[in-house]
Amino acid sequence: MTEGAFTADTMILVAILGMAMVTYALRAGGYWIMGRVHVTPRIRRGLEALPGAIIVSTILPIILQGGLVVGLCIIVAVAAQLRMKKEYIAVFCAAAAAAALRAGGM
Repeated sequence: MTEGAFTADTMILVAILGMAMVTYALRAGGYWIMGRVHVTPRIRRGLEALPGAIIVSTILPIILQGGLVVGLCIIVAVAAQLRMKKEYIAVFCAAAAAAALRAGGM
């Protein structure tokens, strides 16, 4: 197969372990840094707003690229989540809406 010190399986294992170490270092580093930051009310408000900002920055490009059908499906998913408080049902409702809209020619 391959010549040299590393085979394909070894390279994959090294890559996975490397990614795991970097992920752990980033998470541990974040806790370490935040342990040394004095959390003022302004910083607390920023940290509390962060999850919503991440969701918007993730979903907005998807809506802009996907068009009307994707936007409607996300509205259906949000409505189902708010009404039933179950993520799986919200995903199912969005998928059903996408199927219905695509079957209707959208």
